Amino acid sequence: MAVLDEESINRYLGEINWDKKGNSLVKVVTLDDFDQAIELVNKVAQLAQLANHHPDIDIRWNKVIFDLSSHSEGGITLKDIDLAKQIDRITLD
Repeated sequence: MAVLDEESINRYLGEINWDKKGNSLVKVVTLDDFDQAIELVNKVAQLAQLANHHPDIDIRWNKVIFDLSSHSEGGITLKDIDLAKQIDRITLD
């Protein structure tokens, strides 16, 4: 899958609740406690398995940081945008 150009990435950023940092999309979610953070990570893990596309995930007690990039392609692809949209649906509930 091809890496998206900057214009395309910027257009998609208007559709998702993520930031671009380098060659990645990044989302920080703050929850009430560690249990909620783990529950969210488990939900995202299920989505990632189904998509066969796995974000880097950093858990800091009540904060979860998701980092999406298509490492095999060296940047942001439609796989990242698609998974970001799915993650948004469960984090914006």
